[in-house]
This record gives sequence, C-alpha cells and structure tokens, in this order.
Amino acid sequence: MNEDARLIDQTLAGHSEAFGQLVQRYQDRLYNTLLHVIGDPEEARDTVQDAFVQAFVKLHTFHRSSTFYTWLNRIAFNLAATRQRRKHFAGSIEQMRERGGAEPVDQAGSPAEQLERRERCRMVRAAIAALSQDHRAVLVLREIDGFCYETIAEILNLPVGTVRSRLHRARVQLREQLKEMLIVER
Repeated sequence: MNEDARLIDQTLAGHSEAFGQLVQRYQDRLYNTLLHVIGDPEEARDTVQDAFVQAFVKLHTFHRSSTFYTWLNRIAFNLAATRQRRKHFAGSIEQMRERGGAEPVDQAGSPAEQLERRERCRMVRAAIAALSQDHRAVLVLREIDGFCYETIAEILNLPVGTVRSRLHRARVQLREQLKEMLIVER
C-alpha cells in the first residue's frame, strides 16, 4: 500500500491529521500549477484551499482508479473553472507580477545574462497569459507539471484527442505570441 492510500484510509477512519499530511504533501505543487493557469496568486490560494476542503468532504467518493493527486487536480480545475465563470477574471501578466512579485534572481551569470534570462521569462509568462484558459490549462499541465496526456484528460474531464489537439494549438499560439513579441522588441 502506498503512502497516499495509507493516509486516505486513516482519514476515512477518523484521523483527520492524516489528511493534513496529504495537504502538506501536495499544497505547494497544486498552488504552483493553479498559479500558472489562473495567473492570480490570491485566487490560486483560495482555489487550492477550496479544493482541499472539497476533497476532505468527498474523500469517501474517491474510487482510487487514479492517484490522489490526479483526483485533487480535477477537483481544483473544476473549482477554478467555476470561479472563473463567476468572476469573468481576465488576468494579465502585469497583474500577476504586481501580486506575485518579481522573478527570483539567478545568482549565476553576468548581469547581462541575468537580464536576458529575466526578459525571456517575462516574455514566456506574457505569452502563456495571452492563451485562452483551455489552452493555458493543457499547456501548463503538460509542459510545466509534466503530466501525460491521459492524466491531463482525466484532470480536465476531456477526451485524450481533445487534450492533444488543445496542446498542439496552445504550442502554435505560444510560438506565434513569442514571435510577435520578438518582432516588437527589435
């Protein structure tokens, strides 16, 4: 029995501190995923918190046909989609930077290299933020979190073919966004 299964069994047996261990194990990872998708640190934090509350309440419905983290991601993405529809949130890279702070500075390399690296990072974040919510979610889950197509399909409740199609479109749009930014900068 893996560690997640043991903690789930303990939680279902009434030991809520076991669920606290699941929260500690996955909260940062889930937050980082949602931050990339939503673009608003506060909204991402709230969604993570709501996802864990809902997971705790509905833990008895978890069938274990997937991993706990995949199931938790699906809950979080459904909550994020619902919150987005309610708020009609339209985040921008500037709002994300204002709320989340500046990029961490890499101490390696010359100041010119550091500046170039930060600029590339800014451009990629801006290009990702310009994608539609559907394309951004698939791209982040695949390229940043490294999930396979089948897991992404499960998290987003989509057919695998749709995941592949959206990922392809997201990559094409990202490439076009970055080309446009490079042309404007020159």
